[in-house]
Amino acid sequence: MNKCQPPSSASYRELLRIALPLIVTSASFTVLHFCDRMFLAWYSPVALQASVPGGILFFTLVCGFMATAAFANSLVAQYYGSGDYHGCSRSVAQAVLLALFSYPLILLLLPAGLAMLTASGHAPEVLAAERKYFTILMLGGLSVSLNSAIGSFFSGRGLTKVIMFCALIGNAMNILLNWLLIFGKGPFPEMGISGAAVASVASGFISPAIMLVLYFSKKNNRLYDTRRLFYFDAPLFRRLLRFGVPSGVHLALDIGAFSLFVLLLGRLGETAFMAANIALSVNMIAFLPAVGIGQAASTLVGQHLGRRDVDGAAVVGWRAVHIGWIYTILAASTFVLMPEVYVRLFARGDVPFDEVFSIARTLLLFAACWGLMDATNLILAGALRGAGDTHFVMWYQTAVAWLFFAAGELVIVLVLDGGLLAAWSWALIYICLLALGLIVRFLSRRWQKIELIEHREPAPETREGLPLA
Repeated sequence: MNKCQPPSSASYRELLRIALPLIVTSASFTVLHFCDRMFLAWYSPVALQASVPGGILFFTLVCGFMATAAFANSLVAQYYGSGDYHGCSRSVAQAVLLALFSYPLILLLLPAGLAMLTASGHAPEVLAAERKYFTILMLGGLSVSLNSAIGSFFSGRGLTKVIMFCALIGNAMNILLNWLLIFGKGPFPEMGISGAAVASVASGFISPAIMLVLYFSKKNNRLYDTRRLFYFDAPLFRRLLRFGVPSGVHLALDIGAFSLFVLLLGRLGETAFMAANIALSVNMIAFLPAVGIGQAASTLVGQHLGRRDVDGAAVVGWRAVHIGWIYTILAASTFVLMPEVYVRLFARGDVPFDEVFSIARTLLLFAACWGLMDATNLILAGALRGAGDTHFVMWYQTAVAWLFFAAGELVIVLVLDGGLLAAWSWALIYICLLALGLIVRFLSRRWQKIELIEHREPAPETREGLPLA
């Protein structure tokens, strides 16, 4: 093994070293969205009802570009594991260029998104707020894919503390701007839900801007030749698309099916919709940290496969699942033990608390039940992505999301008039089915046969020492 390669390890300690900053990063996004929804609930019930479908639809339309660019994390991890540092830089350059190319496409999706909101059948005042929120977010959509692209340079090498600190700075600014712009504090005008969107857009560019400065710094330029290698590399760009597009399509269609679920919930009555929005907002406490663990699994699986340590890659995938289960059990237990605390954070003003609490408490039980399976989905999908097994994930999860979940929800809500509990029961079955398929796939080890990168000797100039941020 080349002396400049990182040490091989599939230990819980190594996994936690990479995962903990990503968990903190995800937790900061959890706090951000929680405060965002809470402030909007304090501002008006309509603002809260509009923020969930508007925000989810925005993410649905941009997440495909984000996930495609983020696949550079797997390329960087495998190149880094093999000791090819120039491969890391070339991969990140293609991802950043892809993010820039994607922005006009994001803007072209704006009319389609507005049409979807109009077709949702929501109350006129909710629809008007949704359209404002969604439009402003889409105009700032570049930051999402750009952040994933440049962040892959750090996450793929396991330097997740850099991502954590950048995210903490950006999210702290977002929370502050939310408070100032939603309620009109100090010299700032009262903008309500539009202020929440402006705050998200303005703060969304902070993290990628900091990471770009670090990426082109003298130290990283010396070790990775980041400035000279920032150019369009057609073969590598095609490889990023070959493996990254399935990842982007899968995420977009998966989130799209869930967006349809949320939009359908708006047809079940104002009180039920409010309770569902509260439960989904609280569920982020369990959901988002599992995303961070999945990203850590993707990084370490990629690094192990880059050095051809297939057994270590399998071990680290399962250990990531174990860590996700432990966290999820702790988070889900709070849904069961303290539902009133969560609901009271959102149900303010003229909201009929007793009715909302009665429904939200039951929905939080659903969220607690599907938590372990949801964590399994996120983490094993991340591990498979690190191996480049994006085609299976795309086909399996898309088929289950639309042929089973979305189709079933349409029948339950529009045909059978099954109600809120029936809709959430179907969602629980769907999440369990997803987990079963990913467990079987990871056990099969077919993902170990995928050749994601070319293996070659590192350039002599990369032998000077280990890379730093």
